[in-house]
Amino acid sequence: MRLRPGIWTMALAAAFAFTLNASAAKVGDPAPDFTGTDSHGQQHKLSDYRGKFVVLEWTNNGCPYTKKHYNSGNMQSLQKEWTAKGIVWLTILSSAPGEQGYMTAAEENAYIAKVHADPTAAILDPKGIIGREYEARTTPHMFVIDPSGKLIYAGAIDDHATTDPDDIKSSKNYVSEALTEAIAGKPVATSSTRPYGCSVKYATGGE
Repeated sequence: MRLRPGIWTMALAAAFAFTLNASAAKVGDPAPDFTGTDSHGQQHKLSDYRGKFVVLEWTNNGCPYTKKHYNSGNMQSLQKEWTAKGIVWLTILSSAPGEQGYMTAAEENAYIAKVHADPTAAILDPKGIIGREYEARTTPHMFVIDPSGKLIYAGAIDDHATTDPDDIKSSKNYVSEALTEAIAGKPVATSSTRPYGCSVKYATGGE
């Protein structure tokens, strides 16, 4: 039986989507290693942080959902709380040039100073290479990696998928919950959730 052109195109798209999903980071598997350059020109390789917990935070400062957590100070508080406990926190910018959220190194450093953010580093990923490895979909999209290099949480920052900062106080923060449980040697009760926010603004053909 011959497939009509439209059906054949859909079949190829479905196969391509399956390939992307099959290679994406999965909870319980080793987190994909990567090398990225931060806003100060320093290189960071994920495997260099083996032995520590690592948080990956996808961001876009033009996104209302990101603004919810930064304008309220929530994201900065989380960064300060956990980096003070030895956690590595990498903020990742995967917006392509010309897209919402794209920042040069100088612009990102100015933004970090303005909002008093405190990640370990802000990784610039304008080609979306790291974002696609993790299949980061939204800003924010959060990942937690344990000291063995295994991905133990992936998904939303919390359980209120809104842009209203008033919701933060009553929200369950999945990132803090996962870190608290894992550090205590307990299994992560909620290891995967659906991320919410603006779509990551990849270069054309990257989504």
